Amino acid sequence: MTGMRVVLAEDSVLLRQGLVALLSEHPSVAEVIEAGDLGELLDAVERERPDVVLADIRMPPTHTDEGIRAAERFRTTHPDLGVVVLSQHADAEGALALVAGGSRGRGYLLKERVADVEQLVSALESVERGESVIDPHVVDALMRHRMRFETSPVARLTAREREVLGLIATGASNIAIAAALHVTSRAVEKHINSIFTKLDLPVGDRTHRRVAAVLLYLGDSGSGPSPADSGAAV
Repeated sequence: MTGMRVVLAEDSVLLRQGLVALLSEHPSVAEVIEAGDLGELLDAVERERPDVVLADIRMPPTHTDEGIRAAERFRTTHPDLGVVVLSQHADAEGALALVAGGSRGRGYLLKERVADVEQLVSALESVERGESVIDPHVVDALMRHRMRFETSPVARLTAREREVLGLIATGASNIAIAAALHVTSRAVEKHINSIFTKLDLPVGDRTHRRVAAVLLYLGDSGSGPSPADSGAAV
């Protein structure tokens, strides 16, 4: 059997059935296993050993942060398992919690994206490969939170560098960033080097610096006051 095996955890029956129908018809998806709550999600992952998980951020039993907690648990029990969390709102705090232990193989998308099956499957494929996918609206919420603090190193960036940083955090390649901003790839490379310098990011693997290090920096609880109102509805 080729294609991804996906565990889908969503307590809304209508939304779950709709997602199953969309994903099952896609050639990159081999099978969709359904779960309606946290317990069923954990059992399905243990039983089915899927390639990726697509989970609502809130589901029974508490409807708070079950998707985040499951993703955190899988980091230990199934370290190679990709997880995409779905949220109704651009919740910066939730996104930071998701990548607190590392952004490898983690994605955070708004539910409004699920109607675009190609975008959804692309996100699942990305996390399956160990990459990170963060919804642009969530990146905006993260940036607004960070920019509220004058001492934030993000404040050192130019407007263009902040645009580039936002695209980096979504997992965009240099070519994609250049196309989006209508600049050359060389200009993008110069912006990225400047961003890394201004944010004092340590030298290391470039992929981790581009995505994981940037997101982890944004979520560093020691770099500013705790967020009192970090969520933003869209």
